[in-house]
Amino acid sequence: MDYLVVGSGLFGSVFAHEARKRGKTVKIIEKRDHRGGNVYCDNIENINVHKYGAHIFHTNDKIIWDYVNQFVEFNRFTNSPIALSKNKLYNLPFNMNTFNQLWGVVKPEEAKKIIEQQSAAFRESEPENLEEQAISLVGKDIFECLIKEYTEKQWGRECKDLPAFIIKRLPVRYTFDNNYFKDKFQGIPVGGYNRLIDALLEGIDVELNVDYFSNKEYYDSRADKVLYTGPIDRFFNYCFGKLDYRSLRFENEIIDTDNFQGNAVVNYIDKEFDFTRIIEHKHFEFGEQEKTVITREYPKEYEEGDEYYYPVNDNKNNRLFSKYKNIPIDPGKYIFGGRLAEYKYYDMHQVIASALKLVSDEFS
Repeated sequence: MDYLVVGSGLFGSVFAHEARKRGKTVKIIEKRDHRGGNVYCDNIENINVHKYGAHIFHTNDKIIWDYVNQFVEFNRFTNSPIALSKNKLYNLPFNMNTFNQLWGVVKPEEAKKIIEQQSAAFRESEPENLEEQAISLVGKDIFECLIKEYTEKQWGRECKDLPAFIIKRLPVRYTFDNNYFKDKFQGIPVGGYNRLIDALLEGIDVELNVDYFSNKEYYDSRADKVLYTGPIDRFFNYCFGKLDYRSLRFENEIIDTDNFQGNAVVNYIDKEFDFTRIIEHKHFEFGEQEKTVITREYPKEYEEGDEYYYPVNDNKNNRLFSKYKNIPIDPGKYIFGGRLAEYKYYDMHQVIASALKLVSDEFS
């Protein structure tokens, strides 16, 4: 065949689709028992349950928006998460609704003045850690109420021990706007993400439950080129050591009610809750089913057998990744792409854009 694609996530699926359109023979092998990578949905109680956490498509790029909409219609879902802190609800992202809930202010000038006063001392010098960085951006009240405990749960470390770059910027809006994303286009595929993946992979041979490394030499011999979308350190047999990741654990619960929390996503800030948020999946598609399915999301350190989620892009891991990236390898045989092969956090639209750039480079 022309291309063997290792991994059926968005990156591999988009590339495979475009290669087949150009008359290339393509096969995908997938380690999991389903296609679609982390955008895969389970159907539970007739609800599309995001198996690997909430996935909300958003982009400012009309080309990318038009690209995905050719395969499946998207609904008008707007991500407006809620945060529960000390038994009180706050709107996210930080906006005039949040500031009113915190301080009772009603005018943008009042909120700006409070934030400027609370952050002034930390803006005079370069922040040395995440805590100083966050306070310099949004002030002490917001940090302590809505950031500190949530972040420490998420990363498993004190904010003072986390590097400042993790929070390069925080969305602060002096308008009454609860839309988390500022992107022009946003939504969820009508019928779930599986419809998008199925459309991309129509007519393509996909073999599930296959570990590429169980017989790498054989699989490599079957194709002129191999597109590898898995962990880059695994490809090179961890010769320089393993890259660090944070992972997640999910607990699903079917509840005999038509509406559990009234919102798709509610963040649980306080450390008394081991989980960081509860997702109620039916709200992604405005469901009216008699029952509901919720998912509690627990962050954890990556352990062997876990799914990879967030690369720990600190100086140590970035140096390690650079070593792997610079290992000489035949570019006429192997191609690397996607969040794991590039050790980079991607939103969905960025994954698709990266895959389409590869298509352009490969078939120009």
